[in-house]
Amino acid sequence: MSNLELADRVGLSPSACLRRVQELERSGVITGYRAVLDRGALGHGFVSYIGVGLGEHTKDAQESFERAMERAPEVVECHNITGTIEYLLRVECADLASYKQFHTDVLGTAPYVTSITSYVVMGSPKNLRC
Repeated sequence: MSNLELADRVGLSPSACLRRVQELERSGVITGYRAVLDRGALGHGFVSYIGVGLGEHTKDAQESFERAMERAPEVVECHNITGTIEYLLRVECADLASYKQFHTDVLGTAPYVTSITSYVVMGSPKNLRC
């Protein structure tokens, strides 16, 4: 949003608002800006979260799995988590067929993977990522 719109929303003059935003940038509170993309328009409208369990709990197993996920363009987020599994992935594909290919060819061949649980996103009534 523009500085003028932000200033109006927070009840400041545009110059005071700009100074505060610049100070937040300098201090590292604001670390950057981003474009919000329409995943469907880009051909990535099929979104799923996937829980992945590894058969070994070693540094080598984790690093090997993480390298494999880094190479997979469908994986837009990879989180090492606590609990009964080691990883939670956010995967974006064109459609169910491309997701099946990813599931088989990428996750199915990734090192140390022993369990895969998929959760397909049917809608996102709250998404602060936007």
